Amino acid sequence: MDEASSPAPAPAPAKTYYDGCRGCAIERRKESSTGIPYRELSFVGITTFVSSLPITSLFPFLYFMIQDLRVAKREEDIGFYAGFLGASYMVGRGFASIFWGMVADRIGRKPVILFSILSTIVFNTLFGLSVKYWMAITTRLLLGALNGFLAPIKAYCIEVCRDDQQALGMSTVNTAWGLGLIIGPAIGGYLAQPAKQYPNIFHEKSIFGRFPYLLPCLCISILAILALISCMWLPETLHKHTNLEMAVDTAEASTTQEHTESPKKSLLRNWPLMSSIITYCVFSLHDTAYSEIFSLWTVSDRKYGGLSFSSKDVGQVLTVAGATLLLYQIFVYRWLDKTLGTINSTRFASALSIPIIAAYPFLTHLSGVRLGVALYIAAMIKSSLAITRVSGTSLLQSNAVPQGQRGAANGIATTLMSLFKSAAPAGAGIIFSWAQRRQHASFFPGDQMVFLLLNLTEVLGLLLTFKPFLAVPEHYK
Repeated sequence: MDEASSPAPAPAPAKTYYDGCRGCAIERRKESSTGIPYRELSFVGITTFVSSLPITSLFPFLYFMIQDLRVAKREEDIGFYAGFLGASYMVGRGFASIFWGMVADRIGRKPVILFSILSTIVFNTLFGLSVKYWMAITTRLLLGALNGFLAPIKAYCIEVCRDDQQALGMSTVNTAWGLGLIIGPAIGGYLAQPAKQYPNIFHEKSIFGRFPYLLPCLCISILAILALISCMWLPETLHKHTNLEMAVDTAEASTTQEHTESPKKSLLRNWPLMSSIITYCVFSLHDTAYSEIFSLWTVSDRKYGGLSFSSKDVGQVLTVAGATLLLYQIFVYRWLDKTLGTINSTRFASALSIPIIAAYPFLTHLSGVRLGVALYIAAMIKSSLAITRVSGTSLLQSNAVPQGQRGAANGIATTLMSLFKSAAPAGAGIIFSWAQRRQHASFFPGDQMVFLLLNLTEVLGLLLTFKPFLAVPEHYK
């Protein structure tokens, strides 16, 4: 009797799709197909790679550019002006990222991505044509401010993938971004001042002789044009339902059914989001400081605890490490995320980074082939672990909010990350200089102190991945 009178469980609400909505079209495709969206992820990888190239491409020639712009009255002042020019991109991006994330949530991911690539083409080329310091710093500032690429592309790579493919989508963005940050300096170093480097090909009176930093910028802009053309076929993923009471809801295949029926939560009060963003920023601070210190440490003299490498040697190590990221992303990361889960894989990568960083100062006791093998292996593993951490925290961010807030959420993350990344190089340089002066200290002498402080930052990031600080999004419960 009681069993007969007990209410039957309510059926799961059916997903509703709307004709003419491109977001619904993507959801239908995800529901009917179990294959990996190779076409969309190819677009994501290409556009991300191209957008990241201008960020670091200027570093190999920055010192010489400041010299040629004749803004520094003394040679000792070049570093001062170079610092402002180098940081201007991150400053511009930090101020504008939240705005572009909100725009992407309002009008769609594709328009913001297209506009960002177009702005890269225009302002990166103008930077190469700069003949005054104010023009160089203005074009870099605008290049960062008008390139709102990172927030929508992180939302996009989640939205084109099924739940079990999201790790692959996010690692595609982070791997392509990391490759761009490595290949960018190579383009700048090989192609800057072509009339001096390749006098048999480029004449002093040619356009590349009069504008010695145009060629690397122009090459990146040409790649950006090709990426812009390819993005014309990029499908939109944001839901837009016209003539309905609720403008942008319904039917994301994984988690949106619950999100669309509840009012949007304030992003700043969304602790699962903010805790993952803070953790993400700590890891970004560590990774940027590590990149700066690694380059300084490897080229510094052995009497100061370095390896006495040349710039070419360091470039080769970084290039091999970058190539490893691509193989790791294709063959390892998705399996690792599926096996351990997003949170545990992030913790695993962070914990494994600690002994690797601790081993760096002791590589100075090696030489020849043994040094080369040890350094290459350490750099390859460290870069792969860094991608694992960043991808994991990025997935936590994107799944902590509904689709209609995903662009703005990634915009907040990009803004805070840009601020952390702006501070990291200066702080790392100051600490490295201080450590060089204490080679004979009794407590962690020389570069041992540098890598100790790097490890403390890593430990802090690792601790932040545990409760009570990190709040796990409902998606992972």
